[in-house]
Amino acid sequence: MTPQEARAHLHYLMSLCLRKEESFGPLAFEFGHTYDLDQLGLLPEEQFNLWMALSDAYADEPKRFKFKLEALQKALDVLHRSRYADQELLRHIRQEIQKTEAELAIYNEAYRTQRPAAPGKYQIIVETDLPDYFLTTAQKRATAYYQKKFKLSSEAHQAQQFKNPGAERKFQPDNLIVHKEFPGACAPFMNARTNAFHLMLPFDLKISRKPDDPLAAGVRIWYAKMGYSYPLRYEMGKLCSYFGDEVLDIALDDPDLLFVSVSEVKETELGSMERALPADVPPEIGLPRAILEGSNTLGPFVQIVCNVKVWFDASSVALLLQGAPDLYEYGLFGASGLAVRTYGTEKVEAYAEATKKPWQEGLSFNYINMHLGLLPNTDQAFVPANTPIFTVYPVLNRQTYTFKDVRSL
Repeated sequence: MTPQEARAHLHYLMSLCLRKEESFGPLAFEFGHTYDLDQLGLLPEEQFNLWMALSDAYADEPKRFKFKLEALQKALDVLHRSRYADQELLRHIRQEIQKTEAELAIYNEAYRTQRPAAPGKYQIIVETDLPDYFLTTAQKRATAYYQKKFKLSSEAHQAQQFKNPGAERKFQPDNLIVHKEFPGACAPFMNARTNAFHLMLPFDLKISRKPDDPLAAGVRIWYAKMGYSYPLRYEMGKLCSYFGDEVLDIALDDPDLLFVSVSEVKETELGSMERALPADVPPEIGLPRAILEGSNTLGPFVQIVCNVKVWFDASSVALLLQGAPDLYEYGLFGASGLAVRTYGTEKVEAYAEATKKPWQEGLSFNYINMHLGLLPNTDQAFVPANTPIFTVYPVLNRQTYTFKDVRSL
């Protein structure tokens, strides 16, 4: 950029500022941080005007104050070399810097307040026949999935720092410079995805109301509606009982049928695998087929049995189980549940086992399975391998807290 081009661009930026255009802040920030304004030949007075205008463009939010301070400090530094320099203006800028520093300190103190030391970390112990995949690989894949999906562009991140001009704001839906309202910019939104334990599958999953185009590794069929479900198989053009040869009078277009199919394994980092697999097919087919054969239905929900068993101190912790936040995008919803203790739905052997190892003393256990239903007016759902399907959030046990009216304090 030549000095002539730099001055023309500065005049353009300042015209944006005078018109209170949203794009001024991001464009001025990029200009001031990309180029050495002295080398471009801009006068100290011109630089001062730019930095002061930029300091005023930042959003009035404490987390933006470090950028405001930087602009104010650069304005103060260049003011000494300009013909604007006088004691009153210097004092005003120094006072503005002190005020912003004090407000930033208040924010930092509140944000980083030391909490009373908590007892040792709560342990949630996981037993599974795919420990490396569920505990390590799946968590890495979930992080990569959410980062790729919601990571802000540098332009969007830059636009976050600046305020809207209020009533003078213009309608500019096609001006990408001022686009900043993205999910990835919301901390609670991202925390719901990154501060959790994720369940997914190392192969593709398809759930459909129609038999067309099943995935190649295996398919199961259920009659499934609210209150009742029954496993089926397809033989000689007819639907039969899964348990025998009884032919059932069910049409293939019955709206209560579910066809669940799986692909071969797509994940290359499965790690240790302790599950018994069919001997007549290779492991990349055998694993999805074994998981599919171990699955079931509960009313209209398909229950994908992951063989993930969790142990936890139910006196302090409960586990919230629910469909992944973005599961609806694939045509599915997950049945939510809160595991607060050991439930009486297992066979006797499961409870007898709970007393065998010293570390199990005092702990409750439960199983994390994925209960998936098709969204209303949806006939088919396809979930690619390594897509978060279910999410587990540790939460406080209900007995350990209470909601209190501030007026009673």
